[in-house]
Amino acid sequence: MIKPKILLTALFFSVFATQSAEALDDKIALYGSAKYDAHFTSLAYVNPDAPKGGKVVMPEYGGFDNFNPFILKGSASGTVAGLIWDSLAETPADDISVAYPLIAEKFELTPDYVGFILNKKATFADGTPILADDVIFSFEILLQKGAPIYKVYYADVDRVEKLGERHVRFYFKPGTQNKELPLILTQFKIMPKKDWENRDFAKPSLQIPLGSGPYKIKSFQAGKYIVLERNKNYWAKDLPMRKGMFNFDEIRIDYYQDTTVTLQALFAGNIDFREEYIAKIWQTGYDNHLVKSGQVIKKQFEHQDPAVLQHFALNVRRDKFKDKRVRRALDLAFNFDFASEKLFYGAYKRLHSYFTNTPYEATGLPGPDEKQILERYRDALGDDIFNFEFELPDNSTPQKLRQNLKQAVALFAEAGYQIKDGKMRNIQTGEPFEFEVLTNSANGTTFMRVMLPFIDNLKKIGIKATFRTLEVNVFKNRMDNFDYDMAIMSYRVSAMPGNELKDMYGSSAADVKGSYNIMGIKNSVVDALIANIIKADEKAEYIALLKALDRVLLSNYYLIFQWYSPYHRVAYQNKFGIPQTDIKVGFQPFTWWMKEQK
Repeated sequence: MIKPKILLTALFFSVFATQSAEALDDKIALYGSAKYDAHFTSLAYVNPDAPKGGKVVMPEYGGFDNFNPFILKGSASGTVAGLIWDSLAETPADDISVAYPLIAEKFELTPDYVGFILNKKATFADGTPILADDVIFSFEILLQKGAPIYKVYYADVDRVEKLGERHVRFYFKPGTQNKELPLILTQFKIMPKKDWENRDFAKPSLQIPLGSGPYKIKSFQAGKYIVLERNKNYWAKDLPMRKGMFNFDEIRIDYYQDTTVTLQALFAGNIDFREEYIAKIWQTGYDNHLVKSGQVIKKQFEHQDPAVLQHFALNVRRDKFKDKRVRRALDLAFNFDFASEKLFYGAYKRLHSYFTNTPYEATGLPGPDEKQILERYRDALGDDIFNFEFELPDNSTPQKLRQNLKQAVALFAEAGYQIKDGKMRNIQTGEPFEFEVLTNSANGTTFMRVMLPFIDNLKKIGIKATFRTLEVNVFKNRMDNFDYDMAIMSYRVSAMPGNELKDMYGSSAADVKGSYNIMGIKNSVVDALIANIIKADEKAEYIALLKALDRVLLSNYYLIFQWYSPYHRVAYQNKFGIPQTDIKVGFQPFTWWMKEQK
């Protein structure tokens, strides 16, 4: 999954007129609404009485050579980062528009700043208190020595001020209209200042860090495994946001290079659960005595998450992909219909939006609210987008595929290409149109079945495409440095998109190494829409702006959509207790516990 980043959720906050005690709040809520009141004791999708104990082994893919996930260099575990460090507040899976207290006990919210009052009980794993100095250090070190993209996230912060031992304020730049900023500032991980005094934050390190979360690193072998032990003195274990969670005494993470290998590891008892990403294996790979006897459980966990944006990313920095007609032609050659029928057993739906499975999808022609927004940019957009209805190519029959390939050839011709000697060539230079598609070793075997028909379709119109699998860390380095033609990528999409859009699609991130703007999008209208999304005051305006953004991105064919599943498909050893709930929160293994073994 992508290297660890701050999860950004667009929220709006209440404005308070004074700085008195009445200005303090116990949550940051969208439009003032929240599922849980001030007296809640645990989340609705956990078992607050879950027993503690037991050891669990889980897989991760690739390797690691670093325990600092906040820098560009090295490879670090995102799972570990979420277990050993806490943040100022946290958003639950069933109330995505609200941040509830964790390290911060209370919040100050004004038009000029957001303040945090730290819980007096909050401590690091060694028992020392978490203080304002640690919060300020954690924030400033991310800006000074963290990955370059943190400067984009926090660009609207003017300064940080310590008002007391456990009181810190973040002041906004004059004129800032960034409704999401207070929420973003609850989400960075809090690290102890003393732990980094004698080492360079910017360099990868395997020195075990001092954490602030529910687990501590117990042992490890670089690139092979990490063992974490539950901090039995974890100060927040009975807080409403933590009660009933993180129940295993020990978590071991074993590293694999291929997702298919972990299936045999599950059946051999070497790991305790795995999420299945391959439809064919889900349908055919579990037909054995372990599953039939109930020793291994196979279950689909329904979720309401935005669809993961899984796609073929085109590097529009490269001359061959600069023309939108070329990008659209390549989209026509990808036959999802064949893959769905022959490879996926109908288990997947085709992505059709940058915000699939959310209220922000641009469907049909622009509605009145969208039109009003897009009119502001008519000179830059042209007239077509007002009549543009994005449609996925229908390749469900050989005849339809043939027509789409003919259309692709015509689009290439408009862009200055012709087929000569069986190859699609640039008319001016004579260069053949060729490109390479990259993926990492965790996906290579899986995607080979998908790539072969795609490559064959491209060959029919004179295009040579090659498919190459790279070791996970090498692939990451290539993506960080934008060294690719086309790549298979997937991003989790926020349920409330906001500031992270600057990192994913904004011009300011296109040349920032390690950013999520892998495709290199530089579009002034996209930038303007993102800026307005971030400062939108009303919900209706916010939704209309996101639909307009989706429409502009769709009309430029920066990527080729792949597919998504409405379920998390998980197989696990039959030794876990799982909360019984109708709330669709998907796969939540850190709410599980170990059943008493007979």
